[in-house]
Amino acid sequence: MLRILNSFLQIVAALVIVVSFAGCKQPPKAEAKPTDVEVVAVEQKDVPIYSVWVGTLDGYVNAQIQPRVTGYLLRQDYKEGSYVKSGQLLFEIDPRTYQAALEQALGQLKQAEAALGKTQIDVKRLTPLAKDQVVSQQELDNAVQANLGNEAAVAAAKAQVAQARLNLDWTKVTSPIDGIAGIAQAQVGDLVAANVPLTSISTVDPIKVFFSVSEQEHINWLRMNPDPEKRAEREQNIRLQMILADGSLYPHTGRFSFADRQVDVKTGALRIQGVFPNPGNALRPGQFVRVKAAPKTALGALLVPQRAVTELQGSYQVAVVGSDNHVHVRPVKVGDRVGSQWIIESGLKPGERVVAEGTQKVKEGMAVNPQPFTRTASAAAPTGAAQAQTK
Repeated sequence: MLRILNSFLQIVAALVIVVSFAGCKQPPKAEAKPTDVEVVAVEQKDVPIYSVWVGTLDGYVNAQIQPRVTGYLLRQDYKEGSYVKSGQLLFEIDPRTYQAALEQALGQLKQAEAALGKTQIDVKRLTPLAKDQVVSQQELDNAVQANLGNEAAVAAAKAQVAQARLNLDWTKVTSPIDGIAGIAQAQVGDLVAANVPLTSISTVDPIKVFFSVSEQEHINWLRMNPDPEKRAEREQNIRLQMILADGSLYPHTGRFSFADRQVDVKTGALRIQGVFPNPGNALRPGQFVRVKAAPKTALGALLVPQRAVTELQGSYQVAVVGSDNHVHVRPVKVGDRVGSQWIIESGLKPGERVVAEGTQKVKEGMAVNPQPFTRTASAAAPTGAAQAQTK
């Protein structure tokens, strides 16, 4: 009887274990839905590579207005900050001293001319008499020498008159160029001296811009353009763009003018001059701007949106979507930035699909549902860096 009871209990225990395992079994999970991502095909085309440098505007011609004579300033005949023309009267210095000097010089000239007239008559009279030996040859020679001395005296007197007239004319200070006149450095009634600045005038249409390129950039330019004639032609064809202090793009393009004769030994930079049209004289000397140009073109460059590239500890990678819609994370080598895109130097092929939106959600081998990349305003803007590095 005891043996039958033990067998019954063993059967009951086995049934309990089977029922327990049956209750713990989980129903099979549904397969995960692929993650939606936006992808873009790797684009290949020729693109200009822009660089940006900080520049300073300067007048095309800058004239420092200085008096040539000393005297009291009688009046100022221009409005500060106004546009003046060549020959326009700017200042007038008291002319009375120089008028008196001119009259004195004219009087001395008349005296010299009178003395010359006397010796000319003597020479004319004594010449035939000396020939007939009525007077001595020495007397004629003395008359001739006296006449030559008086001719020199007349020439010196005329030079004195010319100098006195110049000094009188210089009491009227005029503009040598067309341009914008600056603030006056002297007031009416001041005693002004020669070579002391009164004001400055700048021709600002066209206007010059100065910026500096690094020595390495200069060397790269020479290496890309080894032929001097072709290089000079390319330099003249470079079009400059100007970005103003508020970030707006100046509506007129400029041109390359020249490069300085030497590299600055302190900064290792080469100074470049560009020229921009300035209708309406809107731009003024001294403004700080940014100059943008494309000195080189990347041929057959592979382009992807900047947001498609992920940086990790100095290395870069992209998420490539294969034909089976699975993600493969691939390291790439990046080049220059072009607008909102990045040039990929190695690691991708033209036409391959890369994840442009949703890179944070994907990982190696993940199945995704690729959708066309939508270039929104935020996506089109460069992220993490400007379009080009400011030099």
